[in-house]
Amino acid sequence: MDRIKQIVDKLVRKYKTNDPFEIADFKGIIILREPLGSTLGYHSSYRRHRFIHINSDSNKMDQLFTCAHELAHDILHPRANTPFLRANTLFSIDRIEHEANRFAVELLLPDWILRQYMNTACTIEEIASTRGVPSELARLKRFTK
Repeated sequence: MDRIKQIVDKLVRKYKTNDPFEIADFKGIIILREPLGSTLGYHSSYRRHRFIHINSDSNKMDQLFTCAHELAHDILHPRANTPFLRANTLFSIDRIEHEANRFAVELLLPDWILRQYMNTACTIEEIASTRGVPSELARLKRFTK
């Protein structure tokens, strides 16, 4: 099992949920819904307080994925200074964003959900879209039978 999947599995077992809003609440992360224009969301911290900012104009499924993605940044990259990384190296930002997307996919699309659809004609993209995962990111899922 890869590192990100292990982190997600441990988190889900600890909090007994895969809902990113509930996990953020358990971890004391403040969720702020606010108009952000074309930005879906971002993670920030100030004096030991952690925040997930979510675009209030986004639909519920986009807000769900955004929360999972930003929760990933809080857990996987708590000290990442993305403005510095953007200014100095694109690779680091790409890696960080890819990891956050992988985390969000694993959180929102757990193996037990996929097992329920094993003998159906549903594609992983169709299943993903019902769980808040953009269909184009469904390919990031690492399924363990």
